[in-house]
Amino acid sequence: MRAVKIISIVTEEELIQGCLREDPQCQQEIFRRYAGKMLVVCMRYARHHLEAEDILQDAFIKVYNRLGQFQGKGSFEGWIRRIVVNTALKNYDRKSFTHEKMGLEDREDVGADPHVIGQLHAEELMKLIHQLPDGYRVVFNLYAIEGYSHAEIADMLGIQESTSRSQLVKARKLLQAQVLELQKIAV
Repeated sequence: MRAVKIISIVTEEELIQGCLREDPQCQQEIFRRYAGKMLVVCMRYARHHLEAEDILQDAFIKVYNRLGQFQGKGSFEGWIRRIVVNTALKNYDRKSFTHEKMGLEDREDVGADPHVIGQLHAEELMKLIHQLPDGYRVVFNLYAIEGYSHAEIADMLGIQESTSRSQLVKARKLLQAQVLELQKIAV
């Protein structure tokens, strides 16, 4: 009878070395450890769950193919996240961000009631973010959630920094309008 290796006590470094040797158990364990978190990242950029799963699969193929490039600087999870985000961004037509309009330019810039925002659960907020048009959602996620600068976003998406800023402002305005609508419904 063959001995079964208990994979959950294997260190990250051992898993990486195993993947470099193309050990399927190590590849499965890396996927098991990180797929859940990375699917959440994919969902922020995808239009629907199946698209998020496709992005996740493509990203993990890239992770396995580029594993030899991981130098151990920074966290392994952060390195995987960067590949996942970049894979998600490649799913979008870069030109679409510059042409997206929602007619918000004439709208009065009203602030949302902090009390209502405080009552929103994370799931409700993510649902509102997911309803944003693609360009707004991608820039908002990259800036507000992933922490990229406008210069980095512009470089990643092939747009101007001013376009990134504009998309973020429009995303925030649209989110504020959605929160105000929720406030009216709650009253």
